[in-house]
Amino acid sequence: MDELWRIVAELGLELHPDRVEAVAAKIESLASVEGFSQTRTSFGPNVDGSMVDRLEIAWRSVDGIDPRQVASALRAASRTATIQEPRGSVELVWTGPSTGLVPIRHTEQVLCEVIESARHRIFLVSFVAYEVKTIMKALQEAIGRNVRIDVLLEASKDHGGKVSVDSVGTMKERIPDANVYVWTADGGKMPDGQPIGSVHAKCAVADGKIAFLTSANLSRAAMERNMELGVFVRGGHLPEELHRHLEALVKTELVKRV
Repeated sequence: MDELWRIVAELGLELHPDRVEAVAAKIESLASVEGFSQTRTSFGPNVDGSMVDRLEIAWRSVDGIDPRQVASALRAASRTATIQEPRGSVELVWTGPSTGLVPIRHTEQVLCEVIESARHRIFLVSFVAYEVKTIMKALQEAIGRNVRIDVLLEASKDHGGKVSVDSVGTMKERIPDANVYVWTADGGKMPDGQPIGSVHAKCAVADGKIAFLTSANLSRAAMERNMELGVFVRGGHLPEELHRHLEALVKTELVKRV
């Protein structure tokens, strides 16, 4: 039985409270664990499928646990996670070869989770952005929720940047309602006269509550094939501090909207 409640607790941490409520409501409507397959779509497209499998296996292995109990446990786990959130939690995100010592999560899954969690604002920073259909789809859905989207990218060489790919043009075409920014300076110089560098930071922050700091660009290779390392931060002061910093870059016009 411990395994069942452990997985329920993990889902309470992983899923947005709205998603947990959708899952709990669906489970609550079941007659027994035999109908569990009907709940899978309620978990959403980006949840780790192995966690859902583990939940079903653990539930089936325990006698006498009815759907109402599992639904209640999920809601309780989610409420506990919400209370814990202001204290902050940090998760290592590793994409690449497995050693069995560090959990592997695709960068794409974590980025989608950050975007889907946003209810008011999201800020993305990347060197490039291309061939990321799922990320673009998640951003389009965020626009549909009236979420403000700000994206800072490296400009292409044709526009004074250091990359051959026109990520700015791609982003403006795919997500026309997004505010897209580039790092510029008069004459391409820093205040001390040195040439400006590149937008080499990669991060995503939603509502000042969730932040993902990563080595990965917004590219298909980075999402699925590369060896990438990141840190996923929920709650605490870091997400809000990062968001305020990015907004300050905009307000002071150190980065400029295009």
